[in-house]
Amino acid sequence: MTGRVFITVLCVVLLLPECRNSSKKSENLVLADADSMVSVITAGSDADEEILRNFSSPLETANLFQVMGVPFSQAYLATSLNANVLSGSFNQALSLGILGADLGYLNIYGKTSTSLELVSSIKKLAEGLRVGQFFDFETIKRLSLNNSNLDSLLYLSIDSYNKIDKYLREDNRGYLSSLMIAGAWIEAQYFATQVIKQYPNTLLRDRIGEQKFFLDGLIKSVEPYCKMNDQFSELCSDLAGIAEEYRDIRISYTEGGAPVKTVKDGGLEITQTETSRVEMTDEQLAKIIEITGIVRNKLIAND
Repeated sequence: MTGRVFITVLCVVLLLPECRNSSKKSENLVLADADSMVSVITAGSDADEEILRNFSSPLETANLFQVMGVPFSQAYLATSLNANVLSGSFNQALSLGILGADLGYLNIYGKTSTSLELVSSIKKLAEGLRVGQFFDFETIKRLSLNNSNLDSLLYLSIDSYNKIDKYLREDNRGYLSSLMIAGAWIEAQYFATQVIKQYPNTLLRDRIGEQKFFLDGLIKSVEPYCKMNDQFSELCSDLAGIAEEYRDIRISYTEGGAPVKTVKDGGLEITQTETSRVEMTDEQLAKIIEITGIVRNKLIAND
């Protein structure tokens, strides 16, 4: 995956409405002004574009959490991850993605003042990977204490991840970026599957089902490294296990007319008219919920 895919994933898991950009969605999206978070995204290949189109669902689930009135839950967070004891670049990169998703969850619920400890952990992991220079910790800390600066905080976080991705690839350590993407996706998927257990919702159910497409792309992105070591081999096996539970889920799309564009609150609002249909049984959903929880909880076990 190139930098654009990586940053779009982080836009998603950091729950930024401004980063929505998909041709396969029927809900509304708002594009931010030119100097907003979207400006850090760079061009990618046609293959990456296809991956992007298949990975905006976690963002939609975040919006759905708000619409559904789902309350904040500390229980969803990976609180067992301890940056002080995590060693090895594999664990550090994977955890950096997981904690990035947690930080976004905290921020979207306005828990920025309680995210400082998490920011410290992220910085420590980044330093362990020799990319700590890309985090302006003092500015992030200051913005975290001021909820009115949420947009600035999220922009700074994404810009930091963007620079990290670019540096790692230039340093021939692109596999670490793939690990961060995997960690971020698994954590976002975990949020969605935990919420739907308590708050059944048709749209949220569909967003979970649509992850089948992105998971296929994620697996392809880590395949070159599956034989690198036992840890990568196990991660590849875990992702394949999740994909197996998605195997018989069917997703179809109905073409609509041209997107409807309107100006609202100073931004451009685009309503996509293409609709999707997810065919997923209760049993299939239950298995996805179960295996997602197993894989995610194993990754944060700290053993």
